[in-house]
Amino acid sequence: MTEFYLPLPNQSLEPNLPQRNHHIDSRELALLIAEAGDDRKADNIVILNLEKLSYLADYFVIMTGFSQPQLRAISLSIDNKVAEYFHLNPLRVEGKTEGNWILHDYGDVIAHVFLPSAREFYGLEAFWGGAERIAFNPSQTNQVQH
Repeated sequence: MTEFYLPLPNQSLEPNLPQRNHHIDSRELALLIAEAGDDRKADNIVILNLEKLSYLADYFVIMTGFSQPQLRAISLSIDNKVAEYFHLNPLRVEGKTEGNWILHDYGDVIAHVFLPSAREFYGLEAFWGGAERIAFNPSQTNQVQH
């Protein structure tokens, strides 16, 4: 379907689309998401490099929270930190109402925030076992050059 934009007085012809910074390094974004999770005490943070294995994303960032309020706090921390440093909003966020797995899709990087039972059930690390693991040292600030 073709979309048409009719300009109003003092309005640009360009549609009002989200601003994207096309110079974002996906590895830096993955590390920033891991930092955001660590800020809210996420556990067992794993970064998987999927570049050679999948067209879905370059990186998965997988982490665990221990309650639904903690999952929501981690999710909010990810939203805020990525917006602050990269001026980027997720393409979509899923699972906030269900509360056992929240997914943030940033295109090249997808963050998965799980309750322990959901993380074990879905087994993303096992499914993507051939992916390179990227080192992330929790509670060490400034891993990403802000």
